[in-house]
Amino acid sequence: MNMNKWIVASLISIGSVSGCAVTDGQSTVGQYTDDTAITAQVKAKMAEDTSVSASRISVETLKGTVQLSGFATSQAEKDKAAQIAASVSNVKNVVNNIIVRPG
Repeated sequence: MNMNKWIVASLISIGSVSGCAVTDGQSTVGQYTDDTAITAQVKAKMAEDTSVSASRISVETLKGTVQLSGFATSQAEKDKAAQIAASVSNVKNVVNNIIVRPG
């Protein structure tokens, strides 16, 4: 089994075990898996970027729309987080609800 198939199988298993319902706005198990992968990719890219604090920013994805929330210390950090999210494959829209709180 290649790595991508293993990841997808794991995500589906986790969703089944944790009792997650696909009825939370996703139309299919495939969409749920895609949204989960998008969220993971956005978080990973934020963790790699030193200008964004991944620990203060939450990422949620629904049908390809990424919602960012949490706190940034500057408008530049807020904008960079949105830019990172928009750069991920299959992201259709970014809703940036991050609040700027200068440190």
